[in-house]
Order: sequence, then C-alpha cells, then structure tokens
Amino acid sequence: MAKKYAIALIPGDGTGPEVLREGAKVIQAAAQRFGFKLDITEYDWGGDRYLRTGEVLPESAIDELRMHEAIFLGAIGHPDVKPGILEKGILLRVRFELDQYINLRPVKLYPGVDTPIKDKGPEHIDFVVVRENSSGLYTGVGGFVQKGTPHEIAVQQMIYTRHQVDRCLRYAFQCARKRNKTNTLTLCGKTNVLTYVYDLWERAFHEMGTKDFPDIKREYAHVDATTMWMVKNPEWFDVIVTGNMFGDIITDLGAMIQGGMGIAAGGNLNPEGVSMFEPIGGSAPKYTGQNVINPLACIFAGQMLLDHLGEAEAAACVERAGVTFLQSGKLKGLAVSDIQAAGLSTTKIGDLIADYVTKV
Repeated sequence: MAKKYAIALIPGDGTGPEVLREGAKVIQAAAQRFGFKLDITEYDWGGDRYLRTGEVLPESAIDELRMHEAIFLGAIGHPDVKPGILEKGILLRVRFELDQYINLRPVKLYPGVDTPIKDKGPEHIDFVVVRENSSGLYTGVGGFVQKGTPHEIAVQQMIYTRHQVDRCLRYAFQCARKRNKTNTLTLCGKTNVLTYVYDLWERAFHEMGTKDFPDIKREYAHVDATTMWMVKNPEWFDVIVTGNMFGDIITDLGAMIQGGMGIAAGGNLNPEGVSMFEPIGGSAPKYTGQNVINPLACIFAGQMLLDHLGEAEAAACVERAGVTFLQSGKLKGLAVSDIQAAGLSTTKIGDLIADYVTKV
C-alpha cells in the first residue's frame, strides 16, 4: 500500500496562492512518479479572511495543523492589513505553538543563476544556516515605561534556556554530519558584547561537540565577521548555527548571494512534530493575479518538504528538475521582467518543472 502524507496548504496573501499552486503541482508530480500520495487540505487563512471576518486564525487552527505531517505556505502579508497582525497571528503563532524551533535555510547557488559576488559560482556557494527559531528577542519579553514621554524606556530581552540552545545545536551538528561536505559547524555569535547569552551558546557548543560529535570540526565567528566572509569567501562555510535574530539577518544576506529572494526557500522545523516550508520572498501584492511571479523558491521549498518527509529520491528529483529548467536557457533572470521577456508565466514555469520531474 502506498504511503500517504497529510499536507496542509496555506496559500495566504498576494501572489502566495499563485506560487503555492505551482509548488503543490510539482510535489504532486513527484509523488506520482515515486509511488506515494499527498493528501492535501487547503486553508484560507490570511488577509482576505481577516478583513472579511475579523479573525486571524480560528480557535481550531493549531489542532487541525497538528493532524498533518507538514505545512506548505505561500506568503503572508496583505496591503490592507496593518503590519504585524498577520505575521504575529499566523506565522509566529504557528511557529511557537507547534514548537518549530529550527529555521533551516539552505544557501545554494544553482547553475544558471547569477550571484552579485564577483568570481563565485555554484562550487563556492553551498552552505546551510540553522537558526534557532523559538526564542531570543522574538519571544516579545519586554515593554515600555512612560511611553510617549521624553523619558520613555523600551526594553526587549534576549532570552534562551540551555534546553533551547542544546536542541538547536544538536540539530546543527547532525545536519553537518548528514551533509558530509567538510564536516564543519560554525557557531555565529557575538561573545564580545552579548557576554551572557553567547557565552551559554559557546559553552554548550563545545561541550556537545566534544562529547557527542568529535567527527565534526567546530569553528566560531562573530556575526559581523560572518557577514563579511559570506560575501568574501562563502566557500568557507558548511553549516552555520546561530540565534534567532542573527539568523534572521544573515539568511537574507544568504538569499542575495544565492541569486535573490526568488530562489530562496526555507523550513520552520519541529523534527519531532509538524514542520512548515515556504518561499522566503514576500507576498508581492502589486503582482497579485497577474501570473508573472517566479515560483522557483516555492518549488524548492516543496523539495525541502519532501526531503523532510523522508522521500529523498523524490526531493532529489524535484531539485534536478528545477536545475534542468534553470539550465535550459528559457529564462535569463528571476525577475518579473525576465519572465515576461521570455514569454513565460508562473503557471508555465510550474508546468515545465512538473514535466521535468517525470523525466529527469
């Protein structure tokens, strides 16, 4: 009997539904080729629902998501909804309540994609950032005193427990071992200024590495040095592990050096529970309904989803299909203007890659 996986689709806002449609199309093609089934349920959570009902997520939402193996997200962000309402009410709530404590961001330059870094190619840009995704400054611990006065005080605290640090580090060490590239894990921190939080990270890093991962080389870099080396010598990195805020920043830099937001995919993981996969770019509301957005980031997010499910052959096939398209010469760049100049569309790119999935 064929394996079956329950997948929740959250198309979201703007062009999210358009790119997610193509991502779902491609992973369904892979499922058909490799003999498993995806039982897909779509949810209308996003800005339009909020404007219509005043409800960001129904009370049953998190429990419903727990009944799935994975979540596939399009994009969140609506021009008619105040910033923060949907992001906190959907993205952060899902991450925190499903305890998706790892943000996984491959930074990989594919053949046929341009990087702004001079003299660097796919052989130089291929690393992974493991970002702690559930704590740090993003938990919102803090507040105001005398708000709105000349003496106003604003406080927001960076908080980590040893448990949170350890489980993130363990995942990162395992990731470095699984990649088996240079077997190197780099801790990105700021021990010279954040002397409490990153002292904890550094001690835990070396204790765990010495005890449980002696085969993995350990390196440390301040976050400012990390950003410089990502541009100057990206080939130095294999796996980077870091806290929530630094991870948020360096993964956007990573997206740029791999060719832009149009190619970058990521996962919010609970290795023991339900994980969520998404393209990194936003909802691009000005292009809504025009069928001109590049869906590649969403398709590569689907590849990550399949790999997370344990369908490694199907995931590898989706990646090959994406690379085949990028090398085909049909598209000269990833921008809307490039897609229009090539006579392509969001739907057509999805169709081509789904077709490649059946062949490569």
